[in-house]
Amino acid sequence: MNNDCFAMPPGVKWLPVDEAIYRIQSNLEPIGKTEEITLGEASGRVLAESISACRDNPAMSNSAVDGFGFSFASLSSKNELELEEGYIAPGIIPDEPVPMGKARRILTGAPLPKGVDTVQLKEFSKIQGNLLQFDYKPKKGANTRLAGEDITVGDLLFAKGHRIRTHDIATLVAAGIDTIKVHPRLRVGVLSTGNELLQAGSSSDPAKVFDANRPMILALIDKFGFTPVDLGMVRDNRKEVRAKLDEGASSCDLILTSGGASSGREDYISDLLTREGDLNFWRIAIKPGRPLALARWQSTVIFGLPGNPIAAFVCSLIFGYPAMQILSGQEWKPPVGFMIPAAFQKSKKAGRREYLRARSNKAGQVEVFGSEGSGLTTSLAWSEGLVELGDDIRQIEKGALVKYYPYSSFWT
Repeated sequence: MNNDCFAMPPGVKWLPVDEAIYRIQSNLEPIGKTEEITLGEASGRVLAESISACRDNPAMSNSAVDGFGFSFASLSSKNELELEEGYIAPGIIPDEPVPMGKARRILTGAPLPKGVDTVQLKEFSKIQGNLLQFDYKPKKGANTRLAGEDITVGDLLFAKGHRIRTHDIATLVAAGIDTIKVHPRLRVGVLSTGNELLQAGSSSDPAKVFDANRPMILALIDKFGFTPVDLGMVRDNRKEVRAKLDEGASSCDLILTSGGASSGREDYISDLLTREGDLNFWRIAIKPGRPLALARWQSTVIFGLPGNPIAAFVCSLIFGYPAMQILSGQEWKPPVGFMIPAAFQKSKKAGRREYLRARSNKAGQVEVFGSEGSGLTTSLAWSEGLVELGDDIRQIEKGALVKYYPYSSFWT
């Protein structure tokens, strides 16, 4: 491991990944503002208060099928009843009960009148004159939906901090909810720093690099369900960096910077945040990654990400996403990973966590990209997720079970 640029020098204290995530959780809290919105705007929003049902669902017991309604107690041993004229339709409360020994036609969703506790499907029934005959005797309560069997007034539907999913909206509507109180959409700014950066599409200069981080992270924020704010690029100039931080603080709840967060001569992000902010600079036992800055600028939270694209991407997933969830009012939920046999073998340094760009293959194994370089953007295009190798793991053999996180597990 002597040629490992991520190797941890002796005597330097490195922060474990879990401890870094714990510090993020402990030092951040939701943005205080709230707003009331209609359900048409609800998908993806985070509840600022718990929601309880204000209506039973169903509000009245009703028929689950088209058929014939009657009292189970009145069904004779011959499985036949006298059929009344007329029918019971949805949306109308029946005003006439069904007498014992009789049945009445009923349509799906129609409220059950007094005297009806069971419904038989029309497909299993036949009519002989004014007699209704059944092929078999149904169970009591068959084909009915009881009032409140799904939702009862006062039931807790969703707790504070829950992020509304599209399929949650049906439950809200059924429970009589039409507006909800939510946190504002989190506004996340992205700023790239460095004299070496070029805007995508500009004339090429072999001494410079295109700014791949900012478009990638902006797209990632949108995928997370937050509002991305493009703060552009800034040169390594103290005055210009300060102006960009001021701009971001006035329009964003969180700023992600890439580059300039280390301790080099032109790392003005870390220099300004140290002098004028409240910078916490962490050397995290992670590969790719390591340097991560957490600070506030005029009360706006700032994350200083590494400059290499892969490290910036991984740190956005592992550290940035938990911070965004907490600031947006959500409870952070770790992504769900899967144990999958490795299609590779690898030795690693003990005491640090590693994330390998990976994808599953047709054999049900997980492959990793051939190189671990933090500047190889093609490895992201090739991959479909990350393999996580725990802090204490030293050796992985082919066929060993490893933890695999599809990228989608970070934003679902």
